Amino acid sequence: MYKKPSIPFKGTKTQENELRDFILQEKDVPGALMPVLQKAQEIYGYLPIEVQTIVADMLGLSLSEVYGVVTFYSQFSLNPKGDHRISICLGTACYVKGADKILEALQEKLGIKVGECTPDGVFSLDSCRCVGACGLAPVMMVDDDVYGRMTVDQIDGILQKYISKNHEFRKRKK
Repeated sequence: MYKKPSIPFKGTKTQENELRDFILQEKDVPGALMPVLQKAQEIYGYLPIEVQTIVADMLGLSLSEVYGVVTFYSQFSLNPKGDHRISICLGTACYVKGADKILEALQEKLGIKVGECTPDGVFSLDSCRCVGACGLAPVMMVDDDVYGRMTVDQIDGILQKYISKNHEFRKRKK
């Protein structure tokens, strides 16, 4: 069932035109839906219902068919991603060493669940099955940074590092 994201859709006309141009190039190619959805996610960062509607209309498909493909493949996201993407490994080694407690603490501190983005757009939270760093369990990744042997007590300091980065970045953009 479709759940409206907590962050409103902020697509631009430029993004929409880029997607429409791509669809026009691909629409007569058999199996165009997958490359079109991949391009749409590349353009927008995720596939909100507004984008799925454009894809469905332009490819002559039902919205339910497009939604079915989007929700079937894990490469697609229905929710926007934050400026900083947090991922908690829930593979066996990490889980046994308390990754579930790290995840619970993050959900509480950020006020979001797995697959969601904070209302300010700074963080999104996901889980994964293995990052290949079992010797460092439990493992948390923020963007491309790996944090091993995580404890709940380390979370605040790590989050603050990225909040500070975002604050500096947003100040420079003004």
